[in-house]
Amino acid sequence: MEVLKMANSRVSLLRHSFNSFVPPSATSTFSLSILPTRRFIVSASISSKESLVDSISSSAIPSTDSANPNTRWKPMCLYYTQEKCTMMQDSTHLQKFNHSFSLKHALNAAGYKNKHSEHLDFFLVLDLEGKVEILEFPVLMIDARTMDVVAFFHRFVRPSEMSEERVNQYIEGKYGKLGVDRVWHDTAIPFKEVIVQFEEWMAKHSLFNEELSGPLNRAAFVTCGNWDIKTKIPQQCQVSKMKLPLYFMEWINLKDIYLNFYKRRAAGMRTMMNELKIPMLGSHHLGIDDTKNIARVLQHMLTDGAVLKITARRDPRSPESVEFLFENRIK
Repeated sequence: MEVLKMANSRVSLLRHSFNSFVPPSATSTFSLSILPTRRFIVSASISSKESLVDSISSSAIPSTDSANPNTRWKPMCLYYTQEKCTMMQDSTHLQKFNHSFSLKHALNAAGYKNKHSEHLDFFLVLDLEGKVEILEFPVLMIDARTMDVVAFFHRFVRPSEMSEERVNQYIEGKYGKLGVDRVWHDTAIPFKEVIVQFEEWMAKHSLFNEELSGPLNRAAFVTCGNWDIKTKIPQQCQVSKMKLPLYFMEWINLKDIYLNFYKRRAAGMRTMMNELKIPMLGSHHLGIDDTKNIARVLQHMLTDGAVLKITARRDPRSPESVEFLFENRIK
C-alpha cells in the first residue's frame, strides 16, 4: 500500500510539473494522456538543476539546497535557455522553474588567486552532445576575473543528413530518457543556423568581429577533452557543407590543465568533480548541465591558483593539423 501511495505521489508531481512547463499555446492541446509510456526521470524531466545540491536519484522528490537549506531546488526552463520561453509573466511558472545561470555562490571568490590566464578576459565553456551529428550546442561565458557567468548561449541542433525516422530514434535514445525530447523537437534548428546565431551572440558581447570572421577577442573556449573542437566541430562542418570558422582554431582542454596543475590524471568531468568534492548538478550528458558542471570545476581550479593557457592549436592553412602545446597531456 505504501509503495502504491508513493507511486501515485510521483505521478501527481510529474503531472503538476509538466503542466506548468508546457507553453501557453500548447496547454489546450497537449496532455499527459498522450505522453509516451516510457519511464520519465522526474528529477531531470525537462530541465537542469540550478541550485547547489547533490544530484538526486531518478525517483527522488526535489529537495532543499544542501549548501543553503532555505533555497529550494528549481529545474531550469529549457525554453528560456534558448530564448523561447513564453511564460516569463506567469508567476506560477517562475516559482517552479529557474531562469538564471548564476554560479557565483558555488565558491568563495575571496580565495580567488588567479587574476590573469594568458591575458584572457573570458572563458567560453563548451560541451557538445551528439555522436552521429551534433544535437546540442551550449556555451557559458565566464568572466576570467570574477568567475561569474556573465552570459550564455544554448541551442538544440537538428541533424541535416538523417531521415526523420532516424532522428526520432536518435532523440528518443539520447534525450527521451531525460524527458527533454519534446523541448528538443520544439526548438532544434540546423547547425548552420546555430552558428549564425552564435556568431551574432559573440559579436553582441564583443568576442568576435563578424566582418573579419577571425579568432576570438580576449576569450578562449574551454572544453573537457579535445573531442568537441578537434573532432566533432570539423566533422559537423563537413556534414553541413560549411567552412570551419577561424575561432575554432584553438582551445583549452581542462583535462590537460588539471593534469599539470594537480599532478594527477582525470578521465573526465565526473572524475574531476569527485576528486575536488564538487557535487554533480543536473543530468550528465545533457549538454547545458554539463557546461555548468565543467564551469564549476573551472571555478574551483582558478580558486586554487591554476592558470588557464591554450592547450591545442590548429594551423589555419591546414585545419586538420593540430599542435598540442603541453608536453604532459591526456591523450
